[in-house]
Amino acid sequence: MPSETPGTDPGRHLIRYSGHAPFSPEVVVRAAGTSVFTESGRELLDFTSGQMSAILGHSHPAIVSTVREQVAHLDHLHSGMLSPPVTELVRRLAGTLPEPLEKGLLLTTGAEANEAAVRMAKLVTGRHEVVSFARSWHGMTQAAANATYSAGRKGYGPAAPGNFALPVPDRHRPSVVGADGELDWHRQLDLGFEMIDAQSVGSLAACLVEPILSSGGVVELPPGYLAALAAKCRERGMLLILDEAQTGLCRTGDWYAFQHEGVVPDILTLSKTLGAGLPLAAVLTSPEIEQRAHERGFLFFTTHVNDPLPAAVGNTVLDVLVRDRLDERARGLGATLRGGLEKLAARHEVVADVRGRGLLLGMELAGDEVLGEGGADRLGAEVTRRCYELGLHMNIVQLPGMGGIFRIAPPLTAGDDEIARGVAVLDEALTGATRGL
Repeated sequence: MPSETPGTDPGRHLIRYSGHAPFSPEVVVRAAGTSVFTESGRELLDFTSGQMSAILGHSHPAIVSTVREQVAHLDHLHSGMLSPPVTELVRRLAGTLPEPLEKGLLLTTGAEANEAAVRMAKLVTGRHEVVSFARSWHGMTQAAANATYSAGRKGYGPAAPGNFALPVPDRHRPSVVGADGELDWHRQLDLGFEMIDAQSVGSLAACLVEPILSSGGVVELPPGYLAALAAKCRERGMLLILDEAQTGLCRTGDWYAFQHEGVVPDILTLSKTLGAGLPLAAVLTSPEIEQRAHERGFLFFTTHVNDPLPAAVGNTVLDVLVRDRLDERARGLGATLRGGLEKLAARHEVVADVRGRGLLLGMELAGDEVLGEGGADRLGAEVTRRCYELGLHMNIVQLPGMGGIFRIAPPLTAGDDEIARGVAVLDEALTGATRGL
C-alpha cells in the first residue's frame, strides 16, 4: 500500500523542527554521488553535502560495503564494552592529530560531542563559565544550546548562568575598525574579553568556538586571531575547545582547520564529516585532561557511546580520505569553485562577498543595499527557489537577518563538471532572481 495518497502533504504528520524554514517541496527517494533524486524523478545537485556532512558524497561504495558487512557482524554493544572498530578509529584519529590530542570518545552528534567537551572542561577546571561567539551554533542540547547565540534562545526559559558571547571578527561587516576602515580584530578581542571579565564571577572554564563559523555566515577567523584567542584562554586558565563539525577531515583543504594557524586546542570535537553522513562524533583531548576528568568521576554514559557500526564507517572514511588524497582535492576543487563564484561576483552587482576556505565557501548577497531593508533575505529566498527549479540544492543561512548568505559545501568527491554545472545554475538563478525582484 502506498505511503501517501497522491496530492496530500507528505509532511502533515511531522513536527516542524527548523523554526520558520519549511521542508523541501519534494520527497527525496534516492541519492548517489553529488546528486539526490526526488519522487517525481528530478535530479538535484547537492551543494550542501546533505546536512554539511556527506564529504564522500551519497552512497559511496566503500561506505555501503562497510555498513553491509559490519551490521551483519557487530552492530551495537553495551556501552561498557569495546570493539576493534572503536579502538582502531580512536587510534587512527590520534595519528592524524598533533600532540597531545590522543585520547578519544566516540558519540553520535555534534551537539553531543560539544556537550561532553563542555562537561569535561567544567569538571577538570572546577569552574562553570563558557565563552562562545555571538553568532555561534554548537547544538541543541543543554550546554551546547547555552553556547549557541545565532538562534533558538528565546521562549525556553532561563539559560544556564555563566555563558558569555564574544563579538564575531567578521571582516565583511566589521564592528570595530581601525584608521584604515578595516576590521581591528585585536581591539575587538580585547574589548570582548574586557566585557567578559567584567561579567565573570571568577569561574571561566572554557571557550568553545568554530575555526570557521559556518551557520554564523561562513566567517573565517582572521590570521592570528585563533592564536590570540588561545593566549586569552591561557591567561585565564580556560580550556580552548574547537568545534570542527563542519571544518574537520579535509573539508577546508587541511585535515583540520586549526592546522592552518598552528594552534592546538585543549579539546577538539568532530562530528558531521567524521561519519560522512552517518551519526558519528568524537571528542579528543590530552592524556592529562582525560586523567584529571577520570579522577574527578567524569560521566558521559550514553546509549550509543563507542558503538561499533558507526566506528567502522569512520574507519572507512579515513581510508578514503587518505587513499584519494581528499585534502589536496578539497584545495584544488575549492580553488576552482571559488574562482567561479568570484566571476559571478564580478558579473552580478548583488553578490557582495565570496569567502571561506577549501570546499566550505560563503557567498553573501547585497540585497539590502539594492532592494532596501530585508532585500537580502528576499533575494536569497528567490535565488534558492530558482536554483531548486533548475536542479541545484543550495542552502542559505536560515537565521534571522542572514537569509542572503549562502553556505556552499559540495562533497569532496564532486567532479569538475559538477562544480561547473552548479556555478552555471547559480549564475542563471541570480540573473532571473534579480530581474524578477
